[in-house]
Amino acid sequence: MQVEIKIDKDCKEAKCIIITDKMTDELDAIVKQLSSSNPKLITGFRDGGAKILEPDEIYRIYAESGRVFAECKDGNYLLRLRLYEIEEILSERFVRISNSDIINLKNVKEFNLSIAGTICVKLSNGNVTYVSRRFVGKIKRILGI
Repeated sequence: MQVEIKIDKDCKEAKCIIITDKMTDELDAIVKQLSSSNPKLITGFRDGGAKILEPDEIYRIYAESGRVFAECKDGNYLLRLRLYEIEEILSERFVRISNSDIINLKNVKEFNLSIAGTICVKLSNGNVTYVSRRFVGKIKRILGI
């Protein structure tokens, strides 16, 4: 994909034009992101405080005992969003691997395929989680297997 930016001092509002032969999922995602008037943030809560979580610092987001948590480089945070809401906010590098787990592909150290019927995911912080059988096909497609 080629990206071109033109600076015009007379321009009052930014304008984006996409020239393509066909619409793709990637372009659709770009249009949705550009059209979004309010950037969506993920806010984590811990010890009576709140912190805006940067996607790069998140290892995984998981549901446990009816609550949703973000496992980050500096600890775990409680989130006040549901997993499906978080999926809509985060980029494609975050992938759901089970009904209760979303991982950040950027923070995955390795995928272990030796266990029959499932995939073991080792995160760069040393923690381990598993892909449920329902999501194994999706992960294999993402990995090109």
